[in-house]
Amino acid sequence: MDYRLEYIYEQFSDAKCELNYNSIFELLMAVTLSAQTTDKKVNDVTMILFDKYKTIESLADADIDDVRNILKPLGMENQKSKKIVGIAKKIHEEYNDIVPEDYDKLISLPGVGHKTISVVYIEGFKKPAFPVDTHINRVAKRLYLANINDDVIDVERKLKKKIDKDMWGKMHHCMIFFGRYKCKAVSPLCDDCKLSGKCRKNYK
Repeated sequence: MDYRLEYIYEQFSDAKCELNYNSIFELLMAVTLSAQTTDKKVNDVTMILFDKYKTIESLADADIDDVRNILKPLGMENQKSKKIVGIAKKIHEEYNDIVPEDYDKLISLPGVGHKTISVVYIEGFKKPAFPVDTHINRVAKRLYLANINDDVIDVERKLKKKIDKDMWGKMHHCMIFFGRYKCKAVSPLCDDCKLSGKCRKNYK
């Protein structure tokens, strides 16, 4: 594995998903809600959400205003409430309350995109995938693992080539932790990083 990736792995070998969930459906909901907010806030909200709506059917039949109020601490509550109720409805009505594993079926769910599916694959279905979030995108470009103008699909493709397939899920989490706790967007801990000499420090 590339020496930069080996260093990241050494720094955060215990990295794992920080979203709380008890089923693949709860994971899908948590990932959908995680846009533009923190995992901690999502965990606080989903604890209330899943306590009130214990089944996919109950969330599918939920009052949208009630769901919106629960999601307010996350921001974007109008869009997010419509998404998760819409996802629940489709899974309940078309897939017998079972989250489909098929990519085309997952991508057809309201507001579910490639990155969300990739997270559900590595966490829920234990399938090889490499989701690229803002932290991974930043780290890859700062460390010259990708070009500045690459989109997230380009970054994903390049990182997959550098990492053994059976390590994709693990390195996804390691790179997130590296970006979240060390190579931060603001005030990165460069003095404590062996890679700081070969880094685009100004890239946010």
